[in-house]
Amino acid sequence: MDLFEYQGKQYFARFGIPVSPGDVADDVDTAVAVADRVGYPVVVKAQVQVGGRGKAGGIKLADDTESVRTHASNILGMDIRGHVVRRLWIERASDIEQEYYASFTLDRSAKKHLGMLSAQGGVEIEQVAETSPEAIAKLHIDPAEGLSENAAREWVQRAQLDPRATEGAVDILQKLYRCFVDGDCDLAEINPLILTPQGKVHALDAKVTLDDNAAFRHGEWEEFAGLTVRDPREELAHEKGLQYVGLDGTVGIIANGAGLAMSTCDVVNQVGGQPANFLDIGGGASAQVMANALEVINSDDKVKAIFINIFGGITRGEEVANGIVQALDQVALRAPIVIRLDGTNAEEGRAILAPHLSDRLRSKPTMLEAAREAVALASGGAAQ
Repeated sequence: MDLFEYQGKQYFARFGIPVSPGDVADDVDTAVAVADRVGYPVVVKAQVQVGGRGKAGGIKLADDTESVRTHASNILGMDIRGHVVRRLWIERASDIEQEYYASFTLDRSAKKHLGMLSAQGGVEIEQVAETSPEAIAKLHIDPAEGLSENAAREWVQRAQLDPRATEGAVDILQKLYRCFVDGDCDLAEINPLILTPQGKVHALDAKVTLDDNAAFRHGEWEEFAGLTVRDPREELAHEKGLQYVGLDGTVGIIANGAGLAMSTCDVVNQVGGQPANFLDIGGGASAQVMANALEVINSDDKVKAIFINIFGGITRGEEVANGIVQALDQVALRAPIVIRLDGTNAEEGRAILAPHLSDRLRSKPTMLEAAREAVALASGGAAQ
């Protein structure tokens, strides 16, 4: 679950991370009232879960009541890369001397937590990684040991932050790590983390992704979930208990397992196509699960072909095949389907599918061949 900036700052505050004073506003009058309360100058910030707010005109500095009213009126209802602004965050403007970047996430390959710290904040970390990779100081943290004060201090020095920021940065990094771990985050990011002319360090922005698997420990997350704006396709998938992320391509993806679903998206890109989604049906491939998945894919008008990529492990091939055949009777599909079925009892599964194969339902033996066929169908042709 991705939080809006203001929600992320509220989450940070629970762990003692200093943020700029401010509050949310759903209308112009409330925005003015908040600005009057926190004191001028203020920053009027659009609350959308997408980057590029500043370039789109969604972040404005205001020195008085009238300018707040003007900016709030202009920003509310604004469309920023497909996201309509329905809420604002009004915060006291900060004097900025330097901007840094700090984050924690999980490095699955290392089986450790990964911290990234850079003296080059305020821009996309991907851009820094591409142009100046040496400017990012990385720190792998053993979850059993945590982040000690000494380790945080050495990390800050390695990142070459201004010495005046050392104490404040060390304190915030330890609190941010506690937020990441105790707060059950997939990502806890501050960009920028600022140093003021007075030598104070605090979070000027907040990007937080919560681990949905830990929701049972956090009843308070309900207040966040109700405000999350989902893509209509994602809302339908959520209702049906499916792991789904909407993308912008034309090839609908259904796979069993998150790793396989990601690999399927990669292979579709590799052969010149664009995935329309990431959809993981998990370990089950019953008729109802498959019908639910196909219904979600079918709700996307941009999908021109569907690629079902199943590798049978515990789930057997004939069960998957029967699920697909039965699901086709439940959903009226607009797009043709390409199936790749492999793994446990795959031959039996392919035999079940064979009588149903046609121009609208095709089967390929490998993931690469199936991806090529799906991409070709999505482009209006057929793979050679």
